[in-house]
Amino acid sequence: MTKKKPENSALNVQKGIEQPSQVNPALSGGLEKFRKQKPSVEEYAESILKGDRTMLSRAITLIESVRPEDKTTGRELINKCLPHSGKSVRIGITGIPGAGKSTFIEAFGIYLIEQGHKVAVLAIDPTSQRSKGSILGDKTRMESLSAHPHAFIRPSATSGTLGGVARATREAVILCEAAGFDMIIIETVGVGQSETAVAQIVDFFLLLMIAGAGDELQGIKRGIMEMADLVVINKADGDNLKKAELARKEYENALHLFPPLPSGWTSKVLTASALYAKGLDEILEVIRQYVDLARQNGWFEKNRQGQSLKILHDAITIAQSLSDSFYHNPEIKKLIPKTEKQIIAGKQSPYEAAQILLEKYFEIIKGR
Repeated sequence: MTKKKPENSALNVQKGIEQPSQVNPALSGGLEKFRKQKPSVEEYAESILKGDRTMLSRAITLIESVRPEDKTTGRELINKCLPHSGKSVRIGITGIPGAGKSTFIEAFGIYLIEQGHKVAVLAIDPTSQRSKGSILGDKTRMESLSAHPHAFIRPSATSGTLGGVARATREAVILCEAAGFDMIIIETVGVGQSETAVAQIVDFFLLLMIAGAGDELQGIKRGIMEMADLVVINKADGDNLKKAELARKEYENALHLFPPLPSGWTSKVLTASALYAKGLDEILEVIRQYVDLARQNGWFEKNRQGQSLKILHDAITIAQSLSDSFYHNPEIKKLIPKTEKQIIAGKQSPYEAAQILLEKYFEIIKGR
């Protein structure tokens, strides 16, 4: 028989104060009305045309979505905004790691705004193949520009898309143009053989380099340099000024060896210091000269038309569309976990399982 503890014993558990409910009873069951409602296509379009940056950001999130219903809404929105687009100059900026792309874009963006332009920056960040995450840190790196009322910065993950260009970047350009931004800057993840994809969605291609990069980079530079309308040697300040000037002459000599650009433009090389905002006026002047020439000889419009046709054929053949449709099919979604268990248990070959899932998917498509 256990002894009863005295009431004043320290071992007794005190009742304490009754805790209130974590949810306000007045809101219980009615939280749905506080959730953000999705705007209609008309509301999206109307707000974007008024230059609403918040709604523009939500619209880009919509077109980046892989959900079938969002894809449909996104296509309708693009069609509504399309007649109001096409009035900007689209500038692609790439460069080797450490060239100071973010610092340069911020300095150049602020300079463009001072010249009366509205600037949108679509900064493409690489997606990790392991975690599927990305840093998306351009808003942190471009504090002054991101806070400016005449600027819009949108970091987007590559999601594994070839060339470091986010899947919905082309559509994001259309939305930004409809919102009144007349200078669209597309920053890419870095220089590589697949980086040429960015040149297919811009009017002007700027390659950012630094002095003393070394011969080890020549292999990856050539393919990009052949398409560059302008090469800028950044960080041309202080003790690095003489090196930058020497590098400028070397790049100029190298560009003479490349075949002429289809636009009829002769590529130029300039030095600049993004840190001290030097040389930015010359860069803008070169861009204006290029645009004037391209408009006069008809290349500007011809290039954009060619880009649109390429997008058409890419959209028809691209594996991404098939992949999205496959993985978001409700019946396939149910089958995948079961199939994975079969593979893990060693009861089914991954190749056989993949074939069975594909056959099932095509049966579903045919039965629609």
